[in-house]
Amino acid sequence: MALKEGKLFYSISEVSAHFDVTASLLRYWESEFLSIKPRRNPKGTRFYSSKDIDEIRKIYYLVKENGYTLQGAKDKLKTDSKIVDANVELIEKLERIKAFLTQLKREL
Repeated sequence: MALKEGKLFYSISEVSAHFDVTASLLRYWESEFLSIKPRRNPKGTRFYSSKDIDEIRKIYYLVKENGYTLQGAKDKLKTDSKIVDANVELIEKLERIKAFLTQLKREL
């Protein structure tokens, strides 16, 4: 599921569906990675900003796609943050190209 463009904040259910992970995993990552700081309303409901989602995307890339441990992901983000950013950005561009080509194929 793709996140809607232009929204300022996303619910935990939207983010978990987008990354195909459980809400409890997002809450756990939030406790392990201080860079994820969702806002909360008075009831305690989490609302993730685009900055939070970018951080989750990096963690997802390292942990779920590359098999890093949480400690390994923390270390990688500390030492090679720019490389991780570039890799995540490259993957996103390739996914957009793939989607475009798939759509083009359907139309032909």
